[in-house]
Amino acid sequence: MSYVRIAVLNAAHEDANTTRNFRRELDASLAEFDVTDGELPTHFEFDALVVTGSRSSVYWDEEWIDATKEWVNEALSRDLPALGICWGHQLLADVLGGTVEDMGSYEVGYSEIEHHGDSRLFEGISQSFTAFTSHADEVSALPPGATPLAENHYSNHGFRKDRVFGVQFHPEYDQKTARELVRRKDIDTDRRDAVLAEITDENYAAACEAKLVFENFLEYVHELTAEADETPSVVEDGAGSEPTGLSD
Repeated sequence: MSYVRIAVLNAAHEDANTTRNFRRELDASLAEFDVTDGELPTHFEFDALVVTGSRSSVYWDEEWIDATKEWVNEALSRDLPALGICWGHQLLADVLGGTVEDMGSYEVGYSEIEHHGDSRLFEGISQSFTAFTSHADEVSALPPGATPLAENHYSNHGFRKDRVFGVQFHPEYDQKTARELVRRKDIDTDRRDAVLAEITDENYAAACEAKLVFENFLEYVHELTAEADETPSVVEDGAGSEPTGLSD
């Protein structure tokens, strides 16, 4: 199987853990762009895009966020499949017309999440599963026409609209990433110590099941690219050809 081409929009403010984690989890040909530094692709010749987490909020008035939204909006209008993680989940929801807000609390650490059992993104994942979380914003209203895929008592944790998927949790986190994040967060000492104590081999192993969202998404992208390759071209008046559109 050939590698699919993925544009990774890295919004993690030069956190080396993010680059390492996504390179490990995405078995694809990756082109990474530091969107916080104004880096964006100059074209849309990719098979899909992935948007990472960030310590920023999608509703902040910052030039790089507006530019990222503009590029993503154009990519989605071209039917590029997309997967958003945490901040990326929120950004995709925002671009598609959903609402992102401060949820008035902070979810951090290994959490229990429920998915609905009918989405290919969660194939192979237990309906009640463990994943690492870190967010104070939520998708409070899904984009029009989007389907909720997962949630817990804090917020929505997954949605799909057409070829766009988002998950609020962090399937890519390893223990190093989790510990470093918790240590730099402005939370009270008791809560910090309690969350750090839960970052164990046992909990990490339980959370590894959630990594299947990457495999499932890439499998979906492979199917779309194969479908595109098999689609016959349409020729009019001998003037050339254009591929016909794909439908899900």
